[in-house]
Amino acid sequence: MIGSLWSGIVAGYGVAVPVGAIGILIAGLSARTSFKVGAGAGLGAATADAIYAALAVLGGAALAGAIAPIATHLRWLAAAVLLALAAHTAWSALRPGTAVRETRQTTALGAYLAILALTLLNPMTIVYFAALVLGRGGEGGGIWFVLGALLASASWQLLIAASGALAGKFLTTPRARRLTALASSTVIAALAVTLLL
Repeated sequence: MIGSLWSGIVAGYGVAVPVGAIGILIAGLSARTSFKVGAGAGLGAATADAIYAALAVLGGAALAGAIAPIATHLRWLAAAVLLALAAHTAWSALRPGTAVRETRQTTALGAYLAILALTLLNPMTIVYFAALVLGRGGEGGGIWFVLGALLASASWQLLIAASGALAGKFLTTPRARRLTALASSTVIAALAVTLLL
């Protein structure tokens, strides 16, 4: 039990710590809105990691094989969504007379669902967890492995959200928020392009 939990924690940090487009989205969202909204987004990413960890434990090799033929299409879809998010963020920043804040409709639940869906578009996560489970001789550790992956990913994503919220407190002027939003949209667009290369 403890060994499986620990393996899940290590695996969860392994997939969550490299800061990519999702981490930048979470930090930027948290900086522009609130820690609550950023935390919702972070927990969406952690939930996706846990779902993929569970799928890997239940039959990761077969699922990874099934996803392989459509992995390119999923990458293109993820890149398109990221480019749309980057464009929306930049458009919001450049729109005259607007403070760079998310709309009032941005809620923790909305952020959770949006980031959950976007994170699930990354087929490499299931491949990563499946490889780890298969590397352990097919013994994934069941629920303890999944729980460890969830706890690790959630703790990292919440740290990113807290960092974004803290940075947001220092970026209170409209100009600073505008520059932050433009920088965030540029990085997200660049990450979207790297998905296609």
